[in-house]
Amino acid sequence: MTSAGKQTGQAASMVQSVMPLITAYMPSRVVHIAAHLGLTDLLAEDPANSETLALQTKTHPQTLRRLLRALASIGVVEQLDAHQFGLTALGMQLRSNVPGSMRNMAMLFGSEREWRSWGELLHSTRTGESGEKHVYGDGIFEYLAANPEQARIFNEAMAEITRNASAVLIANYDFSRYPKIVDVGGGNGALLAGVLRATPDIRGAVFDLPSGVAEAARTLAAAGVANRCDVIAGDFFSNKVPEGADAYILKNVIHDWDDDASAAILKNCRSAMHESSKLLLMERVMPEIMKATPQHQRMAMADMNMLVFPGGQERTELDYRALCAGAGLALRKTIAIENLDLSVIEVDPS
Repeated sequence: MTSAGKQTGQAASMVQSVMPLITAYMPSRVVHIAAHLGLTDLLAEDPANSETLALQTKTHPQTLRRLLRALASIGVVEQLDAHQFGLTALGMQLRSNVPGSMRNMAMLFGSEREWRSWGELLHSTRTGESGEKHVYGDGIFEYLAANPEQARIFNEAMAEITRNASAVLIANYDFSRYPKIVDVGGGNGALLAGVLRATPDIRGAVFDLPSGVAEAARTLAAAGVANRCDVIAGDFFSNKVPEGADAYILKNVIHDWDDDASAAILKNCRSAMHESSKLLLMERVMPEIMKATPQHQRMAMADMNMLVFPGGQERTELDYRALCAGAGLALRKTIAIENLDLSVIEVDPS
C-alpha cells in the first residue's frame, strides 16, 4: 500500500461511526422500562438476584435478567455475578423521591404517547404539525387535564428539571430585586419555592391550570414558604394573569407553543404588568449557527421534541425579540446561566 493509501485508511478509521446515533433509541427504551418497573427502588438498599426481582416486578425471569444485563452495559446497574445485580450512582438518579431523581423524566420521555409522537417526525417535518396532534387529535395539556395520573408524572418530571436547575439559577440571578413574583405556568411551584426560600423578604404566587397546581400547596409547605405564596388556578390564555407583580416568570413555557399562541400568552402577561414590571423568560436560546457540540445537540433535540410533542419550538434571541415586540414588550437583556442550557431573558413593557 502506498503512503497516501495508508493515510487515507488511517483517516477513515478515525471517522466517528454513525451507528450509535442509529441505535440511540434503544438505551432510552431500556431506561424507561427500568423506571416503569421500579427496579432501582428495589435495588436501593442491597444487590438482588434477577429471579427475586422478576417475582417482585411480575416479569419473565430470563427476560428480566437480559434487561438487567442491558442496564449494566450502560452503567445503570452493576452485574456482580451471573444473576446478581446492584445499583450504581447513575442508577440512583432513577430512584423515586430522592434528591436529583430523574425517574419521572424517564417515565415521561419513554411513555407511549411521547414515543408514538416521535414516530410521526416525518409527518411533522413535511407538514409542521405536531406528531402528537396527528396521532391523538389533541395536545398534551388537554390530555393531562383529563388524565390525573399522567398529569402527576408530567408535573413531577417538570419539577425534577426545575429542582435540578433551580440552585444554579438562584445562585446566578438576583431575584431579590422583585418584592412580588408571579410564576406563570409554574406547575407545582418547585422553582418559586426555591426562590422564596433563598430570598426571605419577597412574596409570590404560582399560577397555572388546576391540573398544574394540584401539588403546589404541598411543595410550598414542604419548603416552608406557603405563608408567602399564593396558589392561583387559571389559564394564561384567558387574559386573567394575576395583576401588579414586580416580576413575572415564564420558565420553559413559551417553547411549548407556536408563534400565535406564544404571542397570546405574552400579551396577557403584558396586560397584567405595571410599567416597571419585568417579565423573565427562562428558556433555551438557540444559537444562530448550530455546531456539533454536546450543548447544541441537547438544544436541537429539545427543539425536535417541541415539534413532535406539544407543537412548539426552541427559539433564537432574534426570534424572542420579534415575539416580544409583537406583544408590546421589549427584550432588554439575555443572561446565559452558566452550566445550564438556559438563559434568563429580561423583558420590559415597551
